Amino acid sequence: MHRYVSVGLLLPGLLLMSESLPAQPVPSAPLAAQLKASRWQQRVLLLYAPTPTDAQLRRQRELLSTARPGLTARDVLVRVLVGSELSATDTRYLTQCLGVAPGGFAVLLLGKDGGVKRRETQPVAPASLFSTIDAMPMRQQETRQRPQ
Repeated sequence: MHRYVSVGLLLPGLLLMSESLPAQPVPSAPLAAQLKASRWQQRVLLLYAPTPTDAQLRRQRELLSTARPGLTARDVLVRVLVGSELSATDTRYLTQCLGVAPGGFAVLLLGKDGGVKRRETQPVAPASLFSTIDAMPMRQQETRQRPQ
């Protein structure tokens, strides 16, 4: 069974948003399982809004639209979560385990270890997110180990 969202296209390392794209299926696995599968593989940037037309969500999408190379370089998967389209299980996980207020906008940056590294209730500039990621010990180790 698939749930559908009105906007979004999943690409490696980034969820690109466009109002003109056809609906794309959202994985039917519970959010907790999806995040667990990403652990030690990718950082996850969760964008949560109560509705798909939320102004702050639109602004965050605009900010991220030009940041794809930086997100890819930092192994970041962007996931858009819309409250009105989530299952009760996913909503409960978001509120109880991740501390997201169900009626508002939220940006959560999860590290590769699965922990919440940054939490915001306003859109965040990519440079600020990259600064947070680049200060992480695991990211610094990755940078040292990658060939120039």
